[in-house]
Amino acid sequence: MQVPLLDLYAQYANILGEIRQGLEELFSTHRYILGPQVEELEEKIAAYSRARYGIGCASGTDALLLALQALQIKEDDEVITTAFTFFATASCIHRVGAKPVFVDINPRTFNIDPDKIEPAITERTRAIIAVHLFGQPAEMDRILHLAQKYDLKVIEDNAQSIGSKYQGKTVGALGDIGTLSFFPSKNLGAMGDAGMCITNDKDLADSIRLLRHHGENPKYFHKRVGLNSRLDTIQATILLVKLPYLEKWNADRIKNARYYYKELADLEQIILPEIHPQAFSIFNQFTIRVKERDKLFEYLQKRGVGCAIYYPQPLHIQECFSYLGYKKGDLPLSEEASLQVLSIPIYSELTDIQKDYVVRTIRNFYR
Repeated sequence: MQVPLLDLYAQYANILGEIRQGLEELFSTHRYILGPQVEELEEKIAAYSRARYGIGCASGTDALLLALQALQIKEDDEVITTAFTFFATASCIHRVGAKPVFVDINPRTFNIDPDKIEPAITERTRAIIAVHLFGQPAEMDRILHLAQKYDLKVIEDNAQSIGSKYQGKTVGALGDIGTLSFFPSKNLGAMGDAGMCITNDKDLADSIRLLRHHGENPKYFHKRVGLNSRLDTIQATILLVKLPYLEKWNADRIKNARYYYKELADLEQIILPEIHPQAFSIFNQFTIRVKERDKLFEYLQKRGVGCAIYYPQPLHIQECFSYLGYKKGDLPLSEEASLQVLSIPIYSELTDIQKDYVVRTIRNFYR
């Protein structure tokens, strides 16, 4: 049996007719750059996220970069974030000339540990990027308290967690700016790269909107040096079709997660992901910590079970960040997690037979 880590064929089979209809309507108008579908998607994503404004852009990475630029984070500023996240979280800090300051994680949730943030704050600290990893929100109440105490900006890297909640509030619009990715593997994924910033601050929204289009207003007059980072109208059209299904898809992922919790609970070689009691996770990934990770990874792959390692090396010891002076052992919990984590299939279209096969294959390995 083959159980892919993600099966986009299964997802698109149910909505292909709607997508084709939407694209045909777009092709009849040829409004490919910032067409009306983009504005419609911005409004609907903002409403879904309980934000006042949504500003589409070309990718989740660009969303982070635009957020930093809109907040005027610049050279010699410091931005605190987690070392256990996708590369873009930190690369965008570097690209605006600021210094990434990495702190360790809560090993149970994989998210940034608020207890580690305050000791890392200096007179140069300007912002915190809180990552809601694998679909689970970070502890936003504590992070926002620190930001208020030290007059810091907060960016929520919500690339993996659209629709998740913390203390009953939808994350992404709790800080100054939230950033979204619609990469195809996300719970709400496009057919290519796409992203968005969300915010409740009109001035920040106006700034991001200006920056995504070369800093231009009016045409050919440039107030700031911005990017060419517009959300493609084709991708907006596809996302408008998929958005009404998101709640069901998230619910199906949660159902699949519950199956794994039940069927893998007795295996002492596995630590199942822990959900913070005040968090509601939408399980972009189902990431377990396992003994003999690399051997299990190879075993599953050979038997048709898709799996992946997110992430095999934390950011503080990546070669490109060697100039920051971190070394192995500085953030031991992130380093330990990188040697143990393994993500297994969790997508909404998983069948009972497929889930049972995933579980049986894992159990057979440890047997």
